[in-house]
Amino acid sequence: MTKRCGWAGPEQIYLDYHDHEWGVPVFDDRTLFEFLILEGAQAGLSWITVLKKRDAYRRLFHNFDAEKIARFSSSKIERLLQNPDIIRNRLKIEATVNNARAFLHVKEQYENFSSYIWQFVDGQPVQNHWKTDQQVPSSTTTSQIMSRDLKQRGFRFVGPTICYAYMQAVGMVNDHVTACYRHNEVLKLGKSL
Repeated sequence: MTKRCGWAGPEQIYLDYHDHEWGVPVFDDRTLFEFLILEGAQAGLSWITVLKKRDAYRRLFHNFDAEKIARFSSSKIERLLQNPDIIRNRLKIEATVNNARAFLHVKEQYENFSSYIWQFVDGQPVQNHWKTDQQVPSSTTTSQIMSRDLKQRGFRFVGPTICYAYMQAVGMVNDHVTACYRHNEVLKLGKSL
């Protein structure tokens, strides 16, 4: 039987996310933006809820095209608030539009968003070696620094815990437990960068 991190499963959408995405280093700006928005949308909810609504988010938010989202009008936001296919939370939807604008501003200052966000780990994934899920932290000094910097740049829904979940999702840290079959695979991906 394949050993996985304790949080993975039992639903197939969760297993697929664990097996193919979680912890894999991401450098593509659009994907980095997508995860930033989805992690913020998850605040106070379970990740499975977000995964089940991910396709709708992609459809309704123009496949996470920050330039298009940054131009959303108040009437567009009102229409999104009526759509049960996404998380209908005004603060989170307004934060998505706000974060798209902040994201574009960061891209103007740096070569790309990837260069900016990966600087927090010096461009290399942090390779952890947790034996149990209970050892995995919910935030770290690095996620606190990232959170503070993002907030200073105008981002919302980017607290230290959300930032750490983001770091895990986009492979800035490898938090697969050592018994998980993905731990060594993700470790090799990180070393090949």
